[in-house]
Amino acid sequence: MFKRIFQLLLLSFALNAGAQASVDTSTPDALVKDVTEEVLATLRTDPSIKAGDVKKAAALVETSVLPHFNFTRMTALAVGREWRTATDEQKKQLTDEFRTLLVRTYSNALTSFRNQTVEYRPFKMAPTDTDVTVRTQIVQPGGRPIPIDYALEKQDAGWKVYDVMVAGVSLVTNYRETFAAEMRTGGVDGLVKSLHAKNTTTTAAK
Repeated sequence: MFKRIFQLLLLSFALNAGAQASVDTSTPDALVKDVTEEVLATLRTDPSIKAGDVKKAAALVETSVLPHFNFTRMTALAVGREWRTATDEQKKQLTDEFRTLLVRTYSNALTSFRNQTVEYRPFKMAPTDTDVTVRTQIVQPGGRPIPIDYALEKQDAGWKVYDVMVAGVSLVTNYRETFAAEMRTGGVDGLVKSLHAKNTTTTAAK
């Protein structure tokens, strides 16, 4: 269930390169809405992705999702307290492998689009706010709406997503339990090796 909904999450943030220039990044709710509407328009008109071209979808996610997510903070939250004692090289390896895992595992998300729509919940923020939550919900034909909330932080480069709550379940918390189990047996290096092995297997399977 969580993986299926995270696929919908990626639908909301995988833009084509040409569309990125028109995205309003001045406020977090504008970013979420513009990115979502752009990608939905692309999904409805791109014949290759509609036909199930996973490689094209994977390239789209790889090149377009990164500008809108803070993978370093996402990785730190998922790793937990072990992040504080990790070396800079370990942190880089963890971030790279976690990013690759997310992008490659769900690269078929774009090809699974089946006429879902997105509703945007009322949003308010103070001018001084730098950490906010934008609430949306995925409307599926014949199913109940699924809430998806985006936690964003303001950086010099603009607003970035650092966590996503799907029906109240945090993406980073979901991975934290798995990562903790890996580190109990193999430490940070063991987690890096485990993530790398999963990514290598995913790549070989394509």
